[in-house]
Amino acid sequence: MVPTDVDPIFFADCAARSFFDQVANKWAVMILTILSDRPTRFNEMKRRLEGVTHKALTQALRRLERNGLIARRVLATSPVAVEYSITPLGKTLQVPFAAVYDWSIDHLDDLEAARRDYDAKPRDTT
Repeated sequence: MVPTDVDPIFFADCAARSFFDQVANKWAVMILTILSDRPTRFNEMKRRLEGVTHKALTQALRRLERNGLIARRVLATSPVAVEYSITPLGKTLQVPFAAVYDWSIDHLDDLEAARRDYDAKPRDTT
């Protein structure tokens, strides 16, 4: 039975909700930004993404590949290397991601002021 008081975009099986869960996270956005310039190997990406663990990067890359946003290519080198590139579908996210980035830069002072105001308020402990 489908609840009638829940907006359809918030249903657990909604495609948009799945997209946000799978793709719209900090590592995915940063990976797609790196790959928008040129194909990149795993270790180079790991070096560029300060704070990402090997496991987190691997999981994010797999999710992006599964969703058709990046392509993985094994290079016949010694030792074997893996290179990732953005797909045409992944490139379609560049405009919205750039808009969100620009918004965050434009409103950085507002966000920091809001955090300071929030942190300065006394909290109800009940």
